[in-house]
Parts: sequence; C-alpha cells; structure tokens
Amino acid sequence: MARHGRQHIEQHESDGNAVVASAIDLVKTYGADDAQVRALDHLSVDFARGEMTAIMGPSGSGKSTLMHCMAGLDQPTSGKVMVEGLEVSSMNQRQLTRFRREQIGFIFQSFNLVPTLSAEENILLPLQIAKKPIDRAWFDKVVSVVGLQQRLSHRPSQLSGGQQQRVACARAIMARPSVIFADEPTGNLDSRTSREVLGFLKHSVHEYGQTIVMVTHDPRAASYADRVLVLADGRITQDLRHPTYQEILKVFASDDDMNTDAMDYGAEDSKSADGRENARIAGTQVETHDADAHESNIEPTSNVDVPALVSPKLSIPKAEPFDARIGGNGAAA
Repeated sequence: MARHGRQHIEQHESDGNAVVASAIDLVKTYGADDAQVRALDHLSVDFARGEMTAIMGPSGSGKSTLMHCMAGLDQPTSGKVMVEGLEVSSMNQRQLTRFRREQIGFIFQSFNLVPTLSAEENILLPLQIAKKPIDRAWFDKVVSVVGLQQRLSHRPSQLSGGQQQRVACARAIMARPSVIFADEPTGNLDSRTSREVLGFLKHSVHEYGQTIVMVTHDPRAASYADRVLVLADGRITQDLRHPTYQEILKVFASDDDMNTDAMDYGAEDSKSADGRENARIAGTQVETHDADAHESNIEPTSNVDVPALVSPKLSIPKAEPFDARIGGNGAAA
C-alpha cells in the first residue's frame, strides 16, 4: 500500500467512524501504451458507515471510474477496493455477481425500472433475485417514507418522474445494502422533485445508517451530503465536510461545466396564473403539470456531459436493467 493511502485511511478511522468501503492507491488506465489515459491516479479514499458522500468534478475527472471500481463494475489497473472487509478488486465474475447482489444498491439517473412490473414488484425485485425473505415491516416503513402507499399497484408508465425515482430509491434500500451508489439521481428531475428525492436519501443515511456515495454535477444536490469529494485528473483535490451550497459553488467558481449545472439546478420554480408550475431550467421556461404530488418528469436541458453508469469496457442497456447480466438492487451482475 502506498504511504499516502495508508495515512488517509488511518486518519479517517481515527475520526471514530466505521469504514465500510475503501479505495487504496487506485490506478485505472484506458487505451494502449502510446495513447494511454489515466482515469485514476493513485487515489485513496474511504467511506464511513452512515454517511452520504457526494463526488464532484468536471467531466473526465474520474468520478464515474471511481464509482465503477468501488462497485465492482470495473477492475482497477492497480490498487485495491475493499467493501465490508472483502477485496472486491480481486474477485472473479461469479464472486462479483454475488457481491453486487448482496452488498450494493444502485440508483440510476434514468430510473431503470422494469416497465412490466408494478411499483411494489420493482421494489421487491432485488430480494426475489437474491432469494432473500421479504421483511414486510421494513417494506411498509420504506414505502411510507417515500410516500408511495397509494402507488404500489401502478406501473412505471403510470408514475411521474419523481415517483419513479422514489421507487428506484426504495428498491435500492430495500435489501439494506452495505453501500448505495447513486449516479446523478436527480439529473432527470425538476428542482422541487429533486429536493424530495435528496431528502429521502439524507433521511435514509441519518435514520437508518445507510451509506450512500453519489456522483453529481449539481452543487445544490451535493450540499445535502455529509461530505463532498472534489476530483480532478483522477485525484482528490478537496475533501469537504458538511459544506454549504455557497461553499461548494466557490470551489467551482471558474469551472464552466459546474457553473452551467448550478444554473440548471438552481433555477427557481414559479406559479402561473392558472395554477400550473413553470420550472425555469437553463434559462428556458419548461411548463410542467402539478396534477399528482407536485411532480414532473422534465428532461435535462443542460449540455454538460453527464457520465453514464457504465465504463468504456462495460455496456449495460438502460432499457433492460434486469436482463441476464443484472443482479440485485439494480446492479449489474
């Protein structure tokens, strides 16, 4: 282990927080030797139980690569990934499939619900795939917290964007995974619905002790986190504890990508005379309807390159999240 990696982990353990997952001196490179790109450059970090960590940085900084390696979706070129004492980076494909089914939860920007299943069936699917018993008391609690009691029999096409994402959140937490990885979970939502989803994620951390690692471009979304890691060129440049929205904005004051996203997310909602909401996104008035739970499904208007939850070597079709390659919790098998 590199000396700086060991020092980082020892320092975090000294804070009194149990470490759930660790990246130890991670290096990840892509391409041939003559055109090699280093996505992670000797990066070491650990994630504590019961914390929500946001990972930020401009496109190409290594955010998604770090998430892929931590979740076992991609193999590091060198270094180690540890989750709950298991060395993920040394697992074979069969072991990785079991690991992702039992230890990892995912929340996708595009929801990735099974269209032919009801909301309840989507939430319980990870447990059924893993052949785990269903804790109805826990199910009822999760459904109540996300406010889906009246929508359990509805299919995704009958739900608003915010409701679909809440189903995805409930699905991710239902199996009580060691870590939930959230990839731009509010990227397809308007600001009001985003606050509801982020509020649930924060609640699950502080009330249930869930560990969440979220990749985001949005400073306002990141302000919900207990910790914000800022990446650049495959390295952690800043490690912020409980930063405010304004403090996060200052970090990216000169970054055009991040400023564009801040403008997109931070646009204010207003009420028109006929009672319909107008969400002003990226300077464009997008009309939404408040017919159900004050939610809408607004497509993102930012031109910023949002990283997908797949590596250059791994293809996971968005429309088929539970095909032969998909395991529990919405994770790739």
